[in-house]
Amino acid sequence: MLFNSLTFAIFLPIVFVCYWFVFRKNLRIQNFFVLVASYVFYGWWDWYFLLLIAFTSFCSWGSALLIQRAQARTDRGETIPILWNAKAISAYNIVLNLAILGLFKYYNFFVESFVEAFASAGINLHIHTLRLILPVGISFYTFQALSYSIDVYRKKLEPTRDIIAFFSYTAFFPQLVAGPIERATNLLPQFYVRRTFDYAQAVDGLRQILWGLFKKMVIADNCAVIANEAFANYATASSSTLLVGIFCFTLQIYGDFSGYSDIAIGVARLFGFRLMRNFNYPYFSRDIAEFWRRWHISLTTWFRDYIYIPLGGSRVSKMKVVRNTFIIFLVSGFWHGANWTFIGWGLYHAILFLPLILLGKNRKYTNTVAEGRLLPTGKEFLQLLLTFVLAMIGWILFRAETITEAWQYAIRIFTPSLFCMPDVTMGRSFPLFILFFFIMEWIGRANQHALEHLPWAKSRLVRWGFYYALTAVTLVFGGTEQEFIYFQF
Repeated sequence: MLFNSLTFAIFLPIVFVCYWFVFRKNLRIQNFFVLVASYVFYGWWDWYFLLLIAFTSFCSWGSALLIQRAQARTDRGETIPILWNAKAISAYNIVLNLAILGLFKYYNFFVESFVEAFASAGINLHIHTLRLILPVGISFYTFQALSYSIDVYRKKLEPTRDIIAFFSYTAFFPQLVAGPIERATNLLPQFYVRRTFDYAQAVDGLRQILWGLFKKMVIADNCAVIANEAFANYATASSSTLLVGIFCFTLQIYGDFSGYSDIAIGVARLFGFRLMRNFNYPYFSRDIAEFWRRWHISLTTWFRDYIYIPLGGSRVSKMKVVRNTFIIFLVSGFWHGANWTFIGWGLYHAILFLPLILLGKNRKYTNTVAEGRLLPTGKEFLQLLLTFVLAMIGWILFRAETITEAWQYAIRIFTPSLFCMPDVTMGRSFPLFILFFFIMEWIGRANQHALEHLPWAKSRLVRWGFYYALTAVTLVFGGTEQEFIYFQF
């Protein structure tokens, strides 16, 4: 079920009314209703995948209870077989979940790469790939379930015996298929306490949903048409067309993914839940390190806490910090998809990170750019522009089908036709929408989302007029209905 679909527009009010007016008196029944609604939402694509998410949830829920029991026996001084101690149980659950993820997402990639490697040496192997459909959002809910069992093993969290609350946590429909990747320490306790309707929170949630829909439907979906055309014709298109194409993809992926996160966070707030922030205006970053502190925050912090820090983090020698950084970016690239382009994309960002680490400047910018000022300084503007261009170059690797295609696309940008008029099809008003989008994001860069505070709209009449106008623009100028890019990850 897509957030930008008529089906969801019908689904959400029904769930909202039942949640607050029918099931609110009994917390357990209300949680069960959330679980049912979430499974309906997810099963709308293919109900067979419900078996997979239920199995993943059960394994992590059950393993956490076994981990606690094993740790309690160890604390009492009992001798436990090494194959059944807490560490082993935690490892079993991690391996099982990653094996499921690997089967659906990476099996064919490894088989094809293995066969091609031997074929280059003149050895023909007859290993067949599998016709598997990648379950929507499998990487998101797998990582969410894993973080719970790992935190229980680390004794950062008490395991829950409430299976309904836990299944609701892993399948919570607003963020189920494209994040944010919630930690059990944040989201799960919210299922233990009675929620009360907060009008101000709900209204702000609606504002965030509106801005998310604008970013997705008007910015991302219209940019997708231009980007798709440029990448489909990269071998013959002019350099200026290719430049506009990658610029549009840069806006598309941000508008698409951050738009989803805005909608997810806003919908959760309608039901009394607070999800973590997933984007913090990453295109207003002064270096690539700041960009990654602001982009897909739930994933980058997940890798930081469960891979980077266990490897030693930054409290090791400089060379090991470099090693750890490269590991994180390569894993991050591979998380995004079974293609060498994603690995290349991760490597590209690791290389950009390298000078900052060696010079000790990777934590230089932690505040908001031009804080307290309307405009950036000349130096800040050049930093913003350079970081944006570096990120945009990286998106060529992310979007291309192969490394060869990415390389050819990139080098074809730098030809004399760069100074010709680009051959793209867009409405006359679309550049104005892009300008409006950047202005609104810049004005709201210190807030949770661009519409949280509108300093120029003190009057209630002006505010509501703006909301209705933005809604009309979204409905009228929204592109053709498209799935969110990160569904495939």
